[in-house]
Formats: sequence, C-alpha cells, structure tokens
Amino acid sequence: MPDLVQLAIPAFILLMVVEAVFDALMRRDLYEPRDTAASLTMGTGNVLVGLVAKGMVFAIFTWVHQFAIFPIGYQWWAWVLAFFADDFSYYWFHRTSHECRFFWASHVVHHSSQRYNLSTALRQTWTGGFFGFVFWLWMPLVGFQPIMIFTMQAISLLYQFWIHTEIVKHMGPLELVVNTPSHHRVQHGSNPQYIDRNHAGTLIIWDKMFGGFEPEQEPCVYGLTANINTFNPVRIAFHEWIDIWRDLRASRTWGKRWIAVFGNPGAIKHQDAVVHPYEAARV
Repeated sequence: MPDLVQLAIPAFILLMVVEAVFDALMRRDLYEPRDTAASLTMGTGNVLVGLVAKGMVFAIFTWVHQFAIFPIGYQWWAWVLAFFADDFSYYWFHRTSHECRFFWASHVVHHSSQRYNLSTALRQTWTGGFFGFVFWLWMPLVGFQPIMIFTMQAISLLYQFWIHTEIVKHMGPLELVVNTPSHHRVQHGSNPQYIDRNHAGTLIIWDKMFGGFEPEQEPCVYGLTANINTFNPVRIAFHEWIDIWRDLRASRTWGKRWIAVFGNPGAIKHQDAVVHPYEAARV
C-alpha cells in the first residue's frame, strides 16, 4: 500500500519554498535557516522510523481486526464513518499528548520550534509511532479495515500540513467547522490562555464539544513555556525522555514515580521544591 504522506513530500517541499519566497518578499521573518534545517531533519527521521513503526502497527491492527465486532467493508458509508472515527481518535490522542507526560515526551518535538511555518509541520517525533496507535485500536476491533484506518490517518496528516502558516489569517464560516491556520496557531501558542487548547485534527467540532476551544485573539508566542534553545535534532527528539528518566531516578515513592512518567506535563512539583516546568509548551 503506498504511503500517501511519503508521496506528498515533493508537494510539501514545493509549498515550503513558495511560503519562504513570499516571506522574503514581505519581510515577515517567518523562517530561520537553522530552525528549518532542524525541522526537516526531524521530519526525515520520522519518515525513516515510520517504516518500522507503521509495519508494526499495521500488523497489530490486522491481528485485532480478526476479532472485529461488525463486518465493515469498503462501502462508501464506511469511509465516511472512518473519517469521523479517525478524527475523533486523533483528537483524544492529541489531547492526551498534552495532558500525560509519557505521550508529551514525543509530542513536545512538534512544539519545540519558536517559528510557525510550513516546515514546523514536518517537525515530528521519532518515538511516538511505537505507542500512539493505541488510540486507534478500537477501530479495527469495531470492524474498520486496517488499510482504511491508515488511509484516514494519512489524509488527516496531509490536511494538517497546510494549517501551519501565518500567511492565511481567517477563513470565514469554515472556522466554525474545520481546523484552520488561525485555530492551529493557538494550538502552538505558549501564551497562558492558549496552552492546551485546540487539539483538533481536521474538525474543530471536538474542541467545541469537549471544552478545548480557544479563538485566536492576541498574537501567538510560539515555542515551549521553557524553550530548549537548541537546533540539535538528537536533543530535540529525546530531551523530555531524558528529563523523565532523571525525575524517575530522583523520585522516592511510587506515587511520585507515577507522576514523573504519567502526570500532567505542566506539573512542576519535585518533593517540596519547584525544579522545572517539564518544558511544557503544550499547544
């Protein structure tokens, strides 16, 4: 099965070039060479690691599907249901990635840039593909075909690429239903009122239903609440995992160990002192 995301890479690069040229003409200063290089390196690593992770996940989905509750095939209505099921799954995966440190350790990569442009969309995790799939496990169990699930996940990622831009301001009535650049800028903002808001993939309706929506008002300040200030891809990929290991070793009770691994990333308690904010720039 062809990987739609990999097939779209040339289009990603072309659109980045177009945005960068527009940026240069308008003197917006959206791009910084070292930051862009870091994002592209993270994206390349994500694609290479994904060759292994996606094979593993597809095998798991195929195994689970043999126990399917309903015999869902490839009818047109099944694709419609799969779209909403995937988008719903992504919403809770994304929200959990901001609220649980174990998942945040991978997702923090995507929020580590202090720039917001199309290259930021490619700044992706090297580790999350091996466990984030658990939020979609219910779909093959219900009866959705693994290929259908993978296709919808790819379509969601393709859609989310273009919303990483400051060039598009507002999209009128579409702002009520779908995730837009304006909504997603809020997601990447470290402004206090923007943290942990707008977790949508394609549809913004989930945020409005479950209380996670925040409209864009004041200009967004991008990056983490405690920026790591590095362009080193290895540091970007693993810094939060290293911090988790450090905090785990320093914890003296099982309760604190649990919090160190699975607590809210915004927690800053370590014994009775404030040590660090877990670099929580949860968009």
